[in-house]
Formats: sequence, structure tokens, C-alpha cells
Amino acid sequence: MDFELSEEQKIVQEQARRFAENEIRPTVQEDEKNHYFRRELLEKMGNLGFFGCCIPEKYGGNEMGFLESVLITEQIARVSPSWRVIINMQNIGTAITVNQFGTEEQKKNLIPGWVQGAKVGFFAITEPNAGSDVASMGTTAKDKGDHWELNGQKIWISYAPVGDVGLVFAYTDKKLKYKGMTCFIVDLKNTPGITTHAIETKLGLHCSPTGEIIFDGAAIPKNAVLGRVGEGFKICMWMLNNTRLSCAAGALGIGGACVDLAIQYANERTQFGEPVSKFQMIQAQIAEMVADHHAAQMLVYRAACLKDQGKPNQLETSVAKLFASEAAVKAANEAMKIFGSYGFSTEYPIERYYRDAKSTQIVEGTSNIQKLIIAGIACGHRPNR
Repeated sequence: MDFELSEEQKIVQEQARRFAENEIRPTVQEDEKNHYFRRELLEKMGNLGFFGCCIPEKYGGNEMGFLESVLITEQIARVSPSWRVIINMQNIGTAITVNQFGTEEQKKNLIPGWVQGAKVGFFAITEPNAGSDVASMGTTAKDKGDHWELNGQKIWISYAPVGDVGLVFAYTDKKLKYKGMTCFIVDLKNTPGITTHAIETKLGLHCSPTGEIIFDGAAIPKNAVLGRVGEGFKICMWMLNNTRLSCAAGALGIGGACVDLAIQYANERTQFGEPVSKFQMIQAQIAEMVADHHAAQMLVYRAACLKDQGKPNQLETSVAKLFASEAAVKAANEAMKIFGSYGFSTEYPIERYYRDAKSTQIVEGTSNIQKLIIAGIACGHRPNR
């Protein structure tokens, strides 16, 4: 078993690290304060190939794998957890899903725009009354002969306020329950009957636009169905098993940043005549943070490797997402305690990581949902796919 990254993977990792340090860090504090989304960063990330993992070259991809995407996401999240979200919107959640289930025409028309950063992607599942229970969604799509009529509301949708083209899940036949759900490719900005509203009252991720989408008789072309009619739930679950790995990579980045900041501060902060890193209580906190981070890294990297090998990975992906998310929240909490009052100040980044880390326990399936998946597979109630 080889735990070393290849030279190519190290180059990808270093490229992402440099981009985050040079392009994101200089303005991240001010951008977070102002809830500002820099569109030019999206385009730069596209030019560097950050959205091309697992995508064939003929659609603009680089044919790298999930592990490379994890390495990129981890480095971006170490500087800005907000900016790690875009990788799901452009690549893991949208482009990869269309590459798996789309027609050749859909692949050619959609994937290059997402991969290059020319079009802002999104995927819309959550509703006011449908969170963890995806099958309880109320959005419907009625067959009107020459088009589908979409009605309903989606909420807490990443990049809804700025999105161009993405995936929307709706019922085409509610009597069939989850087998009556369908996935549609929707153009937010050029489809009458669609309105979006920004949600600006979030705890964190302030540079990652979030909002609601309202569909009021929106006419969706017949050729906008992704996969087959009635395959929406299957597509949704397949996609979430990928996007939650990207979330885990983001949590890994947050945890790593908190570990580094805590160690740096503990070595610099002097009390009772010596650095606080010499105190055993502080050492105990740091030791647990480091151990959790190393464990999370192995779990996330392993899940990515299984995906790249085409092996069953749902169990490993949920384990990675659960552990990395909980470890990130714990690391942010412990780092804030080590920083003391300075950690509570907005002049230092710890409070931002503390806020942003909480999102990883919620998005792409809450920690409780991950526990249900893990236990279900471990107890033999469902297969590991």
C-alpha cells in the first residue's frame, strides 16, 4: 500500500496551494465581511483546470481523478471554505453527473462551460419542507406536450443568485413516489417563470452565494431531461455520494488550517514566561487535533482512491464525510479556545473557520444521515455501492 502522492499529484496540490495563497487570501477577510463573490476567481480556477477532474478531454476536462479534485479542494478550503463550494457546483455535482447520465449533445453543450468557469453551475434539491428527506420534495414538472412546466420552490441552493445553468430535481409523477422523480437541466437566467433571491443571513460561507429559486410555470424544453424520466432519485443519490466527498475534502482543509493556526499561535503566545505550547493542557488539545486531522486525511484520500478505481465506496465516502466534518468542527473549537479572546475577535481568522466548519456537518447529507448510511451498510441492510 503506497501512501505517497505521485509527482503529478504533488504538482496539482502545490498549484492549488499557490492559487489559494496568492489569489484568494489577499482579499478573503474583506470579501467575507462584504459577502462578495469574485467572478474573476471562478474563471481563473477554470483556466487552471480545477474543474476538469474526472472529465474527458473532449469536453474540456483533464482526465484526472477524484483524488486530484480532493487535493485541490483541500488546499482551497485551507484558505477559504467559501471557495471550496464552487468545485461542487462546476465539477463534482454538475459536470461529472452530466458526463455520467447525459446525452452526447448535453455533454457537448454543458460540460465545457462549467469546466472553463464560463457558466456558473448549481444543483437544486432542498426545499422548505424537504431536507434530509429528499423524496418529500414538492416541486413538480408536468408534461405539456412540447415542454415541461416546472412549479415549486427550492431553498438553500448554493450559487442560486448567480447561477447560469444547473440541475433541478422535481416530481413528474408523485404517485410513483421516489421512482417518479426526474432531473432537469435548467437555464436560470433565460427561462421565464423563474426567480431567484439571495439568502444573506447565513452563519458562514459568506463568499459563497446561497439563495432560493421559485418556479412559477417555467417552461423547460423536452430535451432538458437528464437521463430518463423517473431516474431523478437515482441520479440524485449518485451525485450526492460524490459531492459529499468534496465536502469532506473541504472539511479536511478547514481542520488543517485550524491545526496550523493553533500551533503557530501556541508557539508565539507567551504566558508565565514561556510559550503556551509548553503547557500540557495545550499540548493535549493540539495532539488530539493533529491525530484527528491525520485520520481524516487518510479516510478522505482512501474514499477518493476507491472512486478512482471504480470500486464500491458509499460506506467509505460517508465515513470520510462524517469523520472529517466532525474533526473540522472540533479543530475550530479547540483552536478558538487556544486563541482565547483573540479567537473570538473578527481580526483573526479562527472565528471564520469556526463558523464555516459548521456547514460541513449539514450539507451533502447531515452527520446524522451519514450515520444512517454507515450503519445500514455495516449491518447488512443495504449493499455498499
